Amino acid sequence: MLPAGHPPVQRPKVGVLLVNLGTPDAPTPVAVRRYLKQFLSDRRVVEIPKLVWWPILNLIILNTRPRKSAHAYSQVWTPDGSPLAAITKAQAAALQVRLGAGVMVRWGMRYGNPSLGDEIAAMKQAGCERILLAPLYPQYSGATTATVVDALGDQLAKMRWQPALRTLPPYYDDPSHIEALRADTARQLQALDFVPEVLLLSFHGMPERTLHLGDPYHCQCQKTARLLAEALRPQFPDLRIEVTFQSRFGRAKWLEPATDTVLGAEAAKGTKRLAIAAPGFSADCLETLEELAIRGREQFEEAGGEKFAALACLNTSVAGMAMLEGLVRRELGGWC
Repeated sequence: MLPAGHPPVQRPKVGVLLVNLGTPDAPTPVAVRRYLKQFLSDRRVVEIPKLVWWPILNLIILNTRPRKSAHAYSQVWTPDGSPLAAITKAQAAALQVRLGAGVMVRWGMRYGNPSLGDEIAAMKQAGCERILLAPLYPQYSGATTATVVDALGDQLAKMRWQPALRTLPPYYDDPSHIEALRADTARQLQALDFVPEVLLLSFHGMPERTLHLGDPYHCQCQKTARLLAEALRPQFPDLRIEVTFQSRFGRAKWLEPATDTVLGAEAAKGTKRLAIAAPGFSADCLETLEELAIRGREQFEEAGGEKFAALACLNTSVAGMAMLEGLVRRELGGWC
């Protein structure tokens, strides 16, 4: 029994925080500039000495790129806002239903809103003394998973009473992830009104130097692609599957082959029917809905291609949510 006058004590809770990369608050140059400044100021995202990078970022990129990016965002913006934010929010809501009232599920963004720091603080305030941080990046990279943990550390440094924490490991080769990709990819391929000759598996690009510095991202992407191709082969024996990397930025050499280059090359050499999927993304976003589905189609058709389909990410599909629930329940073992 509490002594007289003691403040109410909350029953300890377990929390899960889903984290994705981030998004501007609106498809406007001002909002995009604010988002890009935060994103491109992260030393893990751009590994160029600050004295060199600061004038490039602030005097060139932030004065030219926001308007172009805002136009791209405007092409995919939804009544619920940014596709990435809307889908991540829906994933959190669906996971909450699956896990039940015994676990609090929230979501946040590494860059933009809702901020990771605010969400962790709110969960602790709500009584979560044990929190599973779940970065929704299947493949690990210093520029994605690691920077989420960095931000978490920054928030913890401000907290007198810190929660106990676990982090969802990368799940690039987890059997449940490969099966979810297989099932959802097969479902979408079968629903097309044409039979693709080629399936491109497009992953987000990284500067090639990150591979040589020891980042496992490239190897993990290749393993995801290999396992997925093997899983699809019995059902689609004649489908040729290729791996590419998208979203090149700047003059540095990036991981290859580049998605846009391959799209043009495939059409030029006679491929008429092509599908593209993005198994490195947990939710559809600017890079999948605009870069692949809109610009990718234009690149393929302008080079002579005839039939093109950009497949959806796992999003809140039955297969995707079953996988996410399984991964989270495993990592919560012993906590609830």
